[in-house]
Amino acid sequence: MAAAVKALNARIRANPVADYFCSTHFWGPASNFGIPIAAVMDTRKDPDIISGRMTLALAGYSGVFMRYSMAVTPKNYLLFGCHIVNFSAQMTQGYRFVNYWYMGGRDKLAKDRAEQGLGEAEAATKDIAGSAKAGAQSAVDQAKAGTQNAVDEAKKQVEKVTGR
Repeated sequence: MAAAVKALNARIRANPVADYFCSTHFWGPASNFGIPIAAVMDTRKDPDIISGRMTLALAGYSGVFMRYSMAVTPKNYLLFGCHIVNFSAQMTQGYRFVNYWYMGGRDKLAKDRAEQGLGEAEAATKDIAGSAKAGAQSAVDQAKAGTQNAVDEAKKQVEKVTGR
């Protein structure tokens, strides 16, 4: 069994592509790409949930490992790419954090949300007013029709009684 494993390993290591895909130079960065993917997806979320400390820690971590990926032999460009994406995403999150908490972003966002809510309330009010107007007009039309029917019926009764 050991000889079979040794032979399989020798075959894998003989092919440069297979050797790369079976190494930690590939699987380390590939499995680590979850962090930058999550960071990029978080840029669409509300800045209120950003942790400044965690953002700083992840930016530092990516900065260190960008350097490490170029210091090892052979250079690990996949690891470098993973950490440059994460570093960029963390810097974006860091800017959003500082803007939200220290540069008036929170107040601007609250104002924008209030204006959006006001616009939605105005639209809803206009819809309700329009449906109320239509309902009132329908009631008026029904009342006119009912009144006209009553007048016609009264005329028929008068003609019947008077014989005209």
